Amino acid sequence: MTKAKPEFHGINLNSLRKSAELLKGHILTTPTIFAPSLSNLLGANLHLKLENLQYTSSFKSRGAFLALKALSNEDKKAGVISMSAGNHAQALAFRAQQENIKSTIIMPEQTPFTKITKTKTYGAEVVLTGRTLDEAMKTVNQLIDANGYRLIHPYDDLNIISGQGTIGLEMMDSNPNLDFLIVPVGGGRANFWY
Repeated sequence: MTKAKPEFHGINLNSLRKSAELLKGHILTTPTIFAPSLSNLLGANLHLKLENLQYTSSFKSRGAFLALKALSNEDKKAGVISMSAGNHAQALAFRAQQENIKSTIIMPEQTPFTKITKTKTYGAEVVLTGRTLDEAMKTVNQLIDANGYRLIHPYDDLNIISGQGTIGLEMMDSNPNLDFLIVPVGGGRANFWY
């Protein structure tokens, strides 16, 4: 049975649940563990979600899977492109390789060698340019214009955001009595959330 592609007009609890359903069997349900040292230090019962055990050692594989599944056949044939200094690059390359989709990743010149190597290992064409992701984005736009690639943005993409958001559902499932859920956020735009 083929699962439906996600259709999002925003991120909410229902869209996260749909994303979690689409991800079943395609991600690892990573453990949420009690952290005794941090708990003692902070005077709380602190739990950590071990997404370092996920495919490509990061939570980014969740959103990359959903973003690629949402592509049209035409977009899949054209290939995908993104800019990233590491975790999104590896996740997108890994998922694109699984789906037999050409991936091109633009990485800043100062990206650590290990992240470049891992991204290439997953089959991506890697282009090193610029010092920042904003500078890399210029090359992304040039290659989209020249080759018709489909941009899978590392954070301004509803499928990416929703895939990453499924982590919260897993945390609540494993420990439903949490008082607070603290999540560091970078890059994303607040206007996606409502």
